[in-house]
Amino acid sequence: MGALILHITNGDSTTNYLKKLKFTGDFITWREMLCEGKTTTNVGSDVFWKMRYSFFKNTYKVSKQKFIDYTIKEYRRLCNKKETKEIVLWFEYDLFCQINMLAVISWLKQHRKDYHISLVCSGKVKKSTKLKGLCELSESEIHQHYKKRINLSQNDIEYADYIWQLYCSVSPLRLETITNIKTTNTFVYLENALKTHLQRFPSVENGLNNVENFVLQTATKNKLTTKNKLLGSLLKEQELFGFGDLQYQKTITQLNPLFASYNPVKLTKTGKKVLENETSFYRQLRNENSYLGGAKKFSFLFSKNNQKLLQITS
Repeated sequence: MGALILHITNGDSTTNYLKKLKFTGDFITWREMLCEGKTTTNVGSDVFWKMRYSFFKNTYKVSKQKFIDYTIKEYRRLCNKKETKEIVLWFEYDLFCQINMLAVISWLKQHRKDYHISLVCSGKVKKSTKLKGLCELSESEIHQHYKKRINLSQNDIEYADYIWQLYCSVSPLRLETITNIKTTNTFVYLENALKTHLQRFPSVENGLNNVENFVLQTATKNKLTTKNKLLGSLLKEQELFGFGDLQYQKTITQLNPLFASYNPVKLTKTGKKVLENETSFYRQLRNENSYLGGAKKFSFLFSKNNQKLLQITS
């Protein structure tokens, strides 16, 4: 592990874990959640960061100073790290990480040509039926992952950048076509992450997407006594989202009319009907300023029966 390595990680927990394990080199923490809110292809541009700040300000009430301190300053550190010719990416299997990974690779394609770029991506581990995040790996497991890291070819980088372009496009329909054609063995978790992404558009059946349905399903199948326990169950039982408490709190708030109580957690009659696909909550949730990548969330519907996206024509 030479000192001339730049590690770009998926979060502070991973950065701290790698430092604790004495991985040498410089560290940059990619602090974003590009799976939420509007995105553009030009990662790192002034337009890109202004758009991202607007999303965090309006959705999570993040102050400008906090956004600068937490995200922009770390990004500027990345821009200044030009001397290191070997870059190692540390990302996980879930939707949250995979979208961030695509954006980082797209940026590297533009700004770090001819650098040696490799990828450590956690997920499947021997003798475990559960996919694991980086910080869930033992010391020996994480060293094995690092030893077997994947060297990204120019074709791999071009492919990741292409998928990022599709993710940022105004229509997700081309991205849907791509998920049905397996074209790379490098990004082994990307296909499922993208399929999970496409199901975040409202469903034809009840107007809720996969995340919102997951919240209602978790609320009904578990006997939960408080909202905090609901939140804990969501974080524990999620499989491919990779979301944090802030994202689930936002979703619960949006679905608040469907909850009769949080002490204990109970759905209203309408909430139960929505969950059983007997009525739709689409109109109540519809928001013209809600984006998934470059596409308006409520301009498309996902049919669970046909596993296909449909575009709404006005």
